[in-house]
Amino acid sequence: MKKIAIIGAGSWGTTLAVLLGEKGFDVKLWARREELANEIEVKRENAQYLPGVKIPKNVIADHSLKDAINGSEIIITTIPSEFLRSAINQIKPYFNRQIVVSATKGLEHHSCKRMSQVIEDELGNARMVVLSGPNHAEEVSSKMPTASVVASKDKKACKIVAEALATPYFKLYQLNDVVGIEICGALKNISAIATGVIDGFGFGDNARASIITLGLMEMNNFGRHFGAKRGTVYGLAGVGDLIATCISRHSRNRFVGEQLAKNNSMEEIKKEMHGMVAEGITTTKAVYEYSSKHGIEMPLTHQTYEVLFENKNIKQAIKDLLSLI
Repeated sequence: MKKIAIIGAGSWGTTLAVLLGEKGFDVKLWARREELANEIEVKRENAQYLPGVKIPKNVIADHSLKDAINGSEIIITTIPSEFLRSAINQIKPYFNRQIVVSATKGLEHHSCKRMSQVIEDELGNARMVVLSGPNHAEEVSSKMPTASVVASKDKKACKIVAEALATPYFKLYQLNDVVGIEICGALKNISAIATGVIDGFGFGDNARASIITLGLMEMNNFGRHFGAKRGTVYGLAGVGDLIATCISRHSRNRFVGEQLAKNNSMEEIKKEMHGMVAEGITTTKAVYEYSSKHGIEMPLTHQTYEVLFENKNIKQAIKDLLSLI
């Protein structure tokens, strides 16, 4: 059996651990908090992040990065973007040329670097594979039909990861557009926040569709700036993930928008999320700063940024945004 390390015991990391464990792999699931690792080991369930899903016995939860990574052939990272660089730096002493899979959808806020770039900064020339697409943990863990995407410049590594993760309910397509699927996976979260605001105010399907369309345009404009392929933007990792995130009750970013529309503060919203992270918040800052510096027109991102970081009146932001549609 291949040994696989999953770094991050949130809902997505736990879901992937269960999927791989049920396929017979020897899985180590690393949790930042020792008490969470111990609780998972005792209860065979991640009650905080993925309640009700039984964790196979061949999935071992561990608080030690060294123990989790040693002997592994594949490392899957699901750490939130703002903590990823620090976590990968801690992994470095135990890294032994394993295939590294990034399953985090976000951009580093101060550099606007993609997650695979952050990992390569810290580990050097790693065998990088990126996992993205419309893949809510709540649905994959319930074995609902899901199609997703893996991408890499290393065809062999991409195939190994796709075959490891594939199940009758979790289908993987292999691409080589790493840039495209990472950009799409990050930017769809900005649109989801804006869509949540629209839903929170009860503006209806027409307004929601207009915001999603504008988000798709921005995803394409920003992606093309970095060389993303048009087919990626209009495929599963682009428009597919965009639609799923903007309309789903499982979307954390959409939830943030809904709560903003109810006039809740960011502190109140974060408390309500019980430790889960909405990647769209830091991504909005990164994309706004980069697009402003490089002259990329991003009105949706611009208004979202002003609401999140400059305390702009949310109704005025909607008014300004809708005037552009």
